[in-house]
Amino acid sequence: MAFTISVTLPFDDIHHGDEFVSMDAVHDIARALDESGIYAGTVTDHPVPSYRWLDAGGHYAQDPFVMLSLLASITKRVRLQTNIVVLPYRNPFITARAVSSLDAFSGGRFIFGIGAGYLKPEYKALGVDFDSRNDLMDEYIRAMKLAWTGEDFTFEGTGYTAVGNRVRPTPVQTPHPPLLIGGNSKRALRRAVDLGDYWNPFVQPKAVTDTARTANVSGPEDILEAMAYMNEHAEKVGRPAPKVVTSGTYVIQPGFSAQEALDHCGAYRKIGVTGTGTSIRADNRAAWCDLLREFGDKVISKLD
Repeated sequence: MAFTISVTLPFDDIHHGDEFVSMDAVHDIARALDESGIYAGTVTDHPVPSYRWLDAGGHYAQDPFVMLSLLASITKRVRLQTNIVVLPYRNPFITARAVSSLDAFSGGRFIFGIGAGYLKPEYKALGVDFDSRNDLMDEYIRAMKLAWTGEDFTFEGTGYTAVGNRVRPTPVQTPHPPLLIGGNSKRALRRAVDLGDYWNPFVQPKAVTDTARTANVSGPEDILEAMAYMNEHAEKVGRPAPKVVTSGTYVIQPGFSAQEALDHCGAYRKIGVTGTGTSIRADNRAAWCDLLREFGDKVISKLD
């Protein structure tokens, strides 16, 4: 199986104006994505972050389904991935409808990364109970899976009820797009086994995961420990253990070492990880696109 690499898309970088926040940027970056050989482009989800989080190093985020729909209309090959959508922020059937539409119109190129999130002020602004987020996450996944069947369904949820509803067209991918379950906690690991297709850990230095109030996963050793836990849980519940695709673990910047990048991917692949993510440091879209194409030529083309 080929080792896949995704790249974080730069549309959240509002500090360089039209370089990344414009339709010209979408067109230029879309072409680079298709030409580079990168497996997927990823976007995240922060509809209304708090100023304290932003001023402490957080980032803005465009609407994930809007941005991926724009890319879908221009690209032909690259997969379109959320990394991640905070699932409890929205009614699950609104989300299921967006997923079905995007997957249908993109020809089955959508990858659905989801997580419970951690920003309490954002939950408060959206009117969703922060302490219920994990229960809502599990519930919403089950509700969406019913909607994606394309058949009539009923579902009793938290503050909403489906009494005989139907969502069509269904996603092109069956039974639905791949579900990448984000989160580093034990509950997230069990969720990946019970309800997901992949575990998508947030791999960052310990200082970052402490700030995000999530369990620390900073490298291959932590991932191996988590994989052992998932295997144990999978055996208990009689389900296969999910595959593992990590979030961004490598930064592409001017002068990057192709061999270092290949070795980095090899270290994760060796322990059974099937894919990873990367990000690019650039102040303008021309440089961003050039670095992605260079990475494609020197690294992606060398992976089998």
